[in-house]
Amino acid sequence: MASGLSIATVYVRNLEERVKVDLLKGALLQIFSEYGNVIEIVAKTNLKAKGQAFVVFADPEAARKAIEEVQGFELFEKPMQLALARTRSDATVKTAGDDEEFELHKRRRLAEKDKKKAYEAAEEQKRLKRPGPSGAAAQDNRPIKAARGTGLKSTNPSTTAVIPDEYLPPNKILFVQNLPEDYDVDAVTSIFGRFEGFREVRLVPGRRGIAFVEYEGEQGAITAKENTAGMVLGDSHTIKVTYQRQ
Repeated sequence: MASGLSIATVYVRNLEERVKVDLLKGALLQIFSEYGNVIEIVAKTNLKAKGQAFVVFADPEAARKAIEEVQGFELFEKPMQLALARTRSDATVKTAGDDEEFELHKRRRLAEKDKKKAYEAAEEQKRLKRPGPSGAAAQDNRPIKAARGTGLKSTNPSTTAVIPDEYLPPNKILFVQNLPEDYDVDAVTSIFGRFEGFREVRLVPGRRGIAFVEYEGEQGAITAKENTAGMVLGDSHTIKVTYQRQ
């Protein structure tokens, strides 16, 4: 984690979720630019990020001053809650450091993001497996009648749930799907071999369109995954790149 002295990003929460992102960012810029040069404002529309934003200053001192003076200020009739961000933003590192430092920072952030997704997915599976209240548990011990013709999956918590491929934790081996059927080892290597730490491509005998790509460490795999996932090959092959299930 970066030292608080070097962090120039303000985390803002308790924002009005119904306000459009462009309008929200404009209002935040108008308020926070009074305290220093604002490099970037990050606000997203996805459900988990609603009501939150990050204001990136050029100077850490400006960020701290803004927190002191804007804390509790009402924006769209809601008092803003401010704190220093836990890590430096991409924009800060890109401005202050060189390309190598920026790439290292980005890889670490993406790795943490993937690990967080994997942790949340694993916790959700644990929650689904937990037995309910004693009455519900007793009811679950009764024979379950098959619901014919409904097409519905069982909601029985005892059913083993599998973590989706997208939420698997990072490791050094990638699983690539939906490759064009005529792609051989050389063709796949031409795509994935340009990333640091590349070791080899392994095709699956008798199975076309899939491959395993191995790197020396997970950092190389993380970089490759982030730069190739969703890549379109041939006429209409959008490849799917995930970490190998372990």
